[in-house]
Amino acid sequence: MSAARPRVLAEVNVTPLVDVLLVLLIIFMLVTPLASRGLDAALPPPPGPRAATDPPPAIVIAVEAGGLTLNRQPMATLQDLEARLTDVLATRSDRTVFVRADGVVPYGGVLEVMDAAKGAGASRIGIMSPEGR
Repeated sequence: MSAARPRVLAEVNVTPLVDVLLVLLIIFMLVTPLASRGLDAALPPPPGPRAATDPPPAIVIAVEAGGLTLNRQPMATLQDLEARLTDVLATRSDRTVFVRADGVVPYGGVLEVMDAAKGAGASRIGIMSPEGR
């Protein structure tokens, strides 16, 4: 008589795997609400007292056939314009100057005004179109 040999099972026993899966699921369910959720944000500092004031008005030089004006104040000569512009720009942090020229003024005259503004300390010069057009 031969001894009975045990049969070989070809199936995988999944019961221990299901047990491990259920334990992991319970652990994740308990840990997830405890995890901190948030977003780190770097906020800008609050504005100082200077930021609460209105910015100074723009500096506009008008070049017209009748003469020059700086913020609607007439200027007799180009040297007067440059001297007054130097005084105005000395107290400002934004040194932007806008030039508005009439259509009848020669191009060379507008360039002289722009050069005078640069010489007075303007860092940027913007060109505006004539009013009403």
